[in-house]
Amino acid sequence: MATDFPGGVWALILGGSSGFGLATVQKLAEAGMSVAIVHRDRRGAMKRIAPEFEKLEALAAGQGARVRTWNVDAIDPERRDAVLDELTALLGESERVRVLLHSIAFGNLKLLVPEKTPPRTAAAAVARRLGVEEESVVEAAQELLADGEDGLHTLTRAPSYPDKSFLDEDDFARTILSMGTSLLGWTQGVFARGLFADDARVFGLTSEGNEVAWKGYAAVSAAKVSLEALARSIAVELGPYGVRCNVIQAGVTETPALAAIPGSDHLKAQARLRNPLGRLTTPRDVASVIHLLSLPEAGWINGDVIRVDGGEHISGATR
Repeated sequence: MATDFPGGVWALILGGSSGFGLATVQKLAEAGMSVAIVHRDRRGAMKRIAPEFEKLEALAAGQGARVRTWNVDAIDPERRDAVLDELTALLGESERVRVLLHSIAFGNLKLLVPEKTPPRTAAAAVARRLGVEEESVVEAAQELLADGEDGLHTLTRAPSYPDKSFLDEDDFARTILSMGTSLLGWTQGVFARGLFADDARVFGLTSEGNEVAWKGYAAVSAAKVSLEALARSIAVELGPYGVRCNVIQAGVTETPALAAIPGSDHLKAQARLRNPLGRLTTPRDVASVIHLLSLPEAGWINGDVIRVDGGEHISGATR
């Protein structure tokens, strides 16, 4: 049984029931790492998640590893401390946390003010040229976009946003805590209990929205920037203790978090057109890089934001 990691090392994944978190626990379990998963899901969602966890347990067992899950609110300090106390007892004196991944995706996706945009004219222009109704052009474009004709995204209906509820300071505070600075409490908690391995890795997740303004993304963007700043400080202040910290900037990826963003179909179409490799990033792409950065050979990478997007971010061309 060949594994990439020595026995007795764990990954602690915050938000490990879907998307990047689930892909990462699967990848690290394949590599022989035990995984501790903190997630927050309703009973109805567990019908989908429970089979994934069962497969994960079988996979880990085949590699001589273990799986432990907690369905709790990772943002609640009391729940966090309870999980870490249980994890301390579970690991005992010999096992330690090699990887801590923050993959919590809970944020407010609202506009700052009512939207005011110029009307779309492309579908109307095509309809006039063809002598058909504008709505028939829009409907055809909608159907073809769903079938993968990404170049038609400007002919479809514009994304719609809530027009009665707008971001306020409380929305920003909750989003920044959930998707950004909550990494601090978990990192400090693991450190205070002496649970980090001698060569530990802490990871956060960001997106191109850290510097590009997407409508409805302002609070999440602020959270990502806060997370990146925190990660740099973790890299500097915990570095002397053997802890490295990096942030992964994933390309546009098909996840439940993306689906919650208004206009996500348009974001996906634009990303595929721009990406040199012609496809979206996958959770597995990101998990594979986290695996690579967790290996001893990556020990000199610290305090960085690492793009995992197939060249999407730097591409100025469309296909």
